[in-house]
Amino acid sequence: MRVMAFARAFPHNGDILAFHSGIATMPSSSSSMSSLALARLPVARLAFRPFFLLAALFSVLAMVVWFAFWHGDILLRPHGGLVWWHQHEMLFGFAMAVVAGFLLTAVQNWTGLPSLKGGPLLALVGTWLAARLLMAFPLGLPAWLLALVDLLFLPVVGVVMARLVIAARRWRNLIFLPALALLTLANLAMHLGVMNGDAELIRQAAYLAVLLVTLLMTVVGGRVIAMFTANRLGRPRKAPIPALEYASLGSVLAVVLAQLLALLGVALPGPLLAGLLGLAAMANAVRLARWDGLASWREPLLWGLHASYAFIPVGLAMWALAALGGLRTELAVHALTIGGMGTMMLAMMARVALGHTGRQIRTLPGIGVALGLMVAAAIVRSPVLALFPQITHWTYNLSILFWCLAYLVFLFHYSAPLLSPRLDGKDG
Repeated sequence: MRVMAFARAFPHNGDILAFHSGIATMPSSSSSMSSLALARLPVARLAFRPFFLLAALFSVLAMVVWFAFWHGDILLRPHGGLVWWHQHEMLFGFAMAVVAGFLLTAVQNWTGLPSLKGGPLLALVGTWLAARLLMAFPLGLPAWLLALVDLLFLPVVGVVMARLVIAARRWRNLIFLPALALLTLANLAMHLGVMNGDAELIRQAAYLAVLLVTLLMTVVGGRVIAMFTANRLGRPRKAPIPALEYASLGSVLAVVLAQLLALLGVALPGPLLAGLLGLAAMANAVRLARWDGLASWREPLLWGLHASYAFIPVGLAMWALAALGGLRTELAVHALTIGGMGTMMLAMMARVALGHTGRQIRTLPGIGVALGLMVAAAIVRSPVLALFPQITHWTYNLSILFWCLAYLVFLFHYSAPLLSPRLDGKDG
């Protein structure tokens, strides 16, 4: 993988408005009737609008169901059972909605071509919604049919991205397609695990999905966190160190490939896997330390990104200990999913939803608290639980409640902007 070429796929100008500037002025071949329909339905103008809104709402509902489960109340009888449903839906329901919303919005800027909007976008949203409903309420349908509906989503996202990237000849942006393909493979493996009663296949597939999202976070987070921080603090951005960039991204990629081998039944020896994970943890910790995160403590939308990225080396280091038998792997997984994924996605959605709706990028009341709650949720669910396993019930309860409160704050502030036209009257 050419890491530096990949990094150049991201724009180098300005903050998030500059990151996707020009989207509103892209030429459109839609008919006047389509334009009028979009004007009446702002939520269908770009993918970030429906997917960010639905992802946040779905995560809260899913966590409420999970909370009830831990207190002995069965609110759902979903496909695969509640434990499988929780794992699968937080990865392929919540996280993939955010990923799709981000990628299908960003690809328009990367290629200069109109991305999915209007009826086709709503059809894709409907595909995602249909899968969520069928996972929760299977209606006695055969497992293969449920899997088929669920597996449609990511390939469609990949096809849309590929079509735009190939048409614009922006070849370096094709790097996202292998990640989407492997995520589809992980999703398929989770479904096959349910069909065949193979708990180990389910576990390894879920681990692959977590590590693939971690890889995406190291790439996207590594590019935008440094840029946002330098721009906001009025400082020149430190030039990336090529060797460190290769080590940071290459080591996480190596861990992903090792997990792919494990999924295929060829697991690496524990010490070798621990070495790869330890290298990835150290390289990304050094990378993060160069981005002036301590100077961003006054800006929640900045320190939230730094804090979320910090959970990548924390989670990878804990995973290395787990590979040596020192910890349970699920503790490392939750450091990456709650601290890394959940926090970074909240911070990024809060920025993008303001910038792309023509609003000033600023920390709205309570967003700093929301990001703090996500960090606290990750700490109590992972490092604290590792040190004090006797308080498992309390840590589970607190992490779930903190997540729900954080994303409810997001929904309170951002539902109206995501459902409303841009303030400047532009499309998007």
